[in-house]
Amino acid sequence: MTRIKRGYIARKRRTKIRLFTSSFRGAHSRLTRTMIQQKIKALVSAHRVRDRKKRDFRALWISRINGVIGVNKKIYSIYHRLIYNLYTRQLLLNHKIVAQIAILKLK
Repeated sequence: MTRIKRGYIARKRRTKIRLFTSSFRGAHSRLTRTMIQQKIKALVSAHRVRDRKKRDFRALWISRINGVIGVNKKIYSIYHRLIYNLYTRQLLLNHKIVAQIAILKLK
């Protein structure tokens, strides 16, 4: 059986990984096997943080709406009643827009 050296295709693949991990420290940016592991770990972390960011922003918007409702008791007394009325009247406002309106009304 003849020897196959896997010429430029393998080198191209490793170069692509090396460009992604060039800012990592130590062996994580120099050794191929470690680079691949760190790339996978970085992509998993990025995915997890993106999901977490959505959760955090939704919690922020809900707390802003709740804060304005707490100040203005004459509008609505409870958060879920406000959201329920928005849906029953078919007003297409999401939590982000309602929070922005609430902050503008508070000023």
